[in-house]
Amino acid sequence: MSDCPHEFLNPSGWKAAKGYANGMVAEGRFVMLGGLIGWNADQEFETDDFVDQVKQALLNIRAVLDEAGAKPEHLVRLTWYITDKREYLANLREMGAVYREVLGKHFPAMAMVQVVALMEDRAKVEIEATAVIPNG
Repeated sequence: MSDCPHEFLNPSGWKAAKGYANGMVAEGRFVMLGGLIGWNADQEFETDDFVDQVKQALLNIRAVLDEAGAKPEHLVRLTWYITDKREYLANLREMGAVYREVLGKHFPAMAMVQVVALMEDRAKVEIEATAVIPNG
C-alpha cells in the first residue's frame, strides 16, 4: 500500500464505479459506526426533509469519526438504508452537494438499500460506516 490510508479496488476491464468505490483495502485501526440517523445530538429531529436528514446523518458520522481521531477520508464503507428510493433519486443533485460539503470528495465502498421503515418513525435515512485509521 502507498502513503494513502487505503487502496481503491476496481477490477481490470470494469468501468469506473459511479459515486462510490467497488472495493477498498486498508490497514490500521478499525472504527465501526452503528446506524446513524438524521437527528441531532439530543436525539431530536429538526426536519422531515430527506436531504436535510441525510446532511444531519453525515454530520453525525463526522462527529463520531472526530471522537475516534478519524477523518472522512478514513471511511472505507458506508451502508445506506433509505425508506423511499424515489425520494432519493429525486434529490441526487442536492444529496451529492451535501455529501461533498460534509465528507468531501472521498467515496468509499457503498451500498444503498430501500427498507420498509427504520426504528425511529421520522427517520428517512440511516447510515452505517466503517473507517480505518492508518497505522503510524
